[in-house]
Amino acid sequence: MAESHGGAKGPAAGAHTEAEGGHGGGFPPFESSTYASQLVSLAIFFVVLYVIVSKLALPKVGGAIEARQNKIEGDLTEAQTLRDQSDAALKAYEGELASARSRAQAIGNESRDKANAQADAERKILEEQLAAKLAGAEKTIAATRATAMSNVRGIAADAAGQIVQQLTGVVPDAASVSAAVDASLKG
Repeated sequence: MAESHGGAKGPAAGAHTEAEGGHGGGFPPFESSTYASQLVSLAIFFVVLYVIVSKLALPKVGGAIEARQNKIEGDLTEAQTLRDQSDAALKAYEGELASARSRAQAIGNESRDKANAQADAERKILEEQLAAKLAGAEKTIAATRATAMSNVRGIAADAAGQIVQQLTGVVPDAASVSAAVDASLKG
């Protein structure tokens, strides 16, 4: 067994040594003998990558950016349109509000004027009624005064006649007593 183990060790050890020695012992990309082939394959890879990126990826990215820009511009346009509509609606609302206020003020003024006119008419009617009642009362007072004055004249004449009779003991003449009372009332 030791022999077979030893024989197997010989060729495997030689193969391992040849593999390590066949590459020159360095990292293949840093080998100066492979620079030219590496540069050619790098250039081919770069050109292929450039073509793929410029023909496939960039148009998709550019399309996405353009679509996004168009969407943003559309949204801004729509926002401006909505803002303009909102401003127009606000102006219309303010106009309607001002119109409603002026109508309300006109209605209030009209109602106030009607109420004032009605109050003036009622006041004039009441004043006329009071003036008529006052004139009637003055006539009644004048008639009562005239009646009272005529009664006063008669009472005064009777009283004067009685006073003269008690003082003098003589019954005075009715005509002279009436003349004395009239002179006294006029003075």
